[in-house]
Amino acid sequence: MCRSIKTLYNFDPPATDDEIRAASLQFVRKLTGFAKPSKANEAAFNRAVDEVAAAARKLLDSLVTTAGPRSREVEAERARARAAKRFGASEH
Repeated sequence: MCRSIKTLYNFDPPATDDEIRAASLQFVRKLTGFAKPSKANEAAFNRAVDEVAAAARKLLDSLVTTAGPRSREVEAERARARAAKRFGASEH
């Protein structure tokens, strides 16, 4: 469920609001155990996603580093290499 939560800090270009919201949604889903909340819990669930996204944006905007920004393409290739090593070559 949380495999789609990716590192969002120190990339060029920076994380988008959509990426932060997607990670926040996955986080709240994991905490609640709901893939989709019931109508009774929908407002609280959506409010939590909004609050987590706002906190995540504030955190990312306030962090500092002397390291250069990472490349999304390089990081994606590294992830594919780790997956291939862990699970074997894909047969696609």
